Amino acid sequence: MTQYPNPRADRLRALLAGPNLLTAPCCFDALSARLIEQAGFDLTFMSGFSASAARIGAPDLGLMSYGEVLDHARNIAEATDLPFVADGDTGYGNAMNVIRTVKGLARAGAAAVMIEDQVAPKRCGHTPGKAVVERDIAFDRIRAAVDARAEADVLILARTDARESHGLSEAIARATRFHELGADIIFIEAPASVEEMRMICAEVPGAQMVNMLEGGHTPILPQAELQEIGFKLAAYPLTLIAAAMHTMVQTLQAMREDRTPPTPLMPFAEVRETLGFNAYYERSKDYIS
Repeated sequence: MTQYPNPRADRLRALLAGPNLLTAPCCFDALSARLIEQAGFDLTFMSGFSASAARIGAPDLGLMSYGEVLDHARNIAEATDLPFVADGDTGYGNAMNVIRTVKGLARAGAAAVMIEDQVAPKRCGHTPGKAVVERDIAFDRIRAAVDARAEADVLILARTDARESHGLSEAIARATRFHELGADIIFIEAPASVEEMRMICAEVPGAQMVNMLEGGHTPILPQAELQEIGFKLAAYPLTLIAAAMHTMVQTLQAMREDRTPPTPLMPFAEVRETLGFNAYYERSKDYIS
């Protein structure tokens, strides 16, 4: 069976092999991914929370379909050269659906795909009402995701939300098994204290990810402390879209009141440069027509 090559997966593996914590501001569309790359970051994460908000204007409650997520990933891949993690939710069905999801997102350009153990339809990891599937189903999902790598090279980020409903010990047990099954990155969602964060990194093998969601259950720590604790990847799922939403709401309110927006606008020349207008015109000179 031929495996599709994936240069972004290779780059992510090299980053994970390095000594430093990887900081991943989460993108919500092609433009935000482009801005993250221009800001000098090495990695981004297509947050399901932010993508759902940006694409369908709805909460992260399993409302986006696989096709919409796949299309969103393709747009991000075309806008940036950064390796990025795609949120594959629960895999959109049984183990066979997980295989299709992982292969599709890998071929769309994702360096890694996250698969989780929530009951479908899933919920944002820091909102109430979460439930997880039984262990055997959770393990089948990760086993299937790992098997999908035989056809499309990609890293597997295995997530468990068992901390809230079953306790940290169950979450650690699931996460450890995910690593044994071949997951490249492990993510226990929503630890509630620094002590729990330290326990996760001490007891679970492999590269650990932490979610830095402002207003969520997990303490927001400086990046140096996250690295000292033992995390390899820190994702910021809400930061950029919350900043964008806040600024847009303030600007719209100012427009309604016929006053100057409180946040200065990006100059038009900078907007053009950021979006690539100037590069487009320069390159187009090579073609007579």
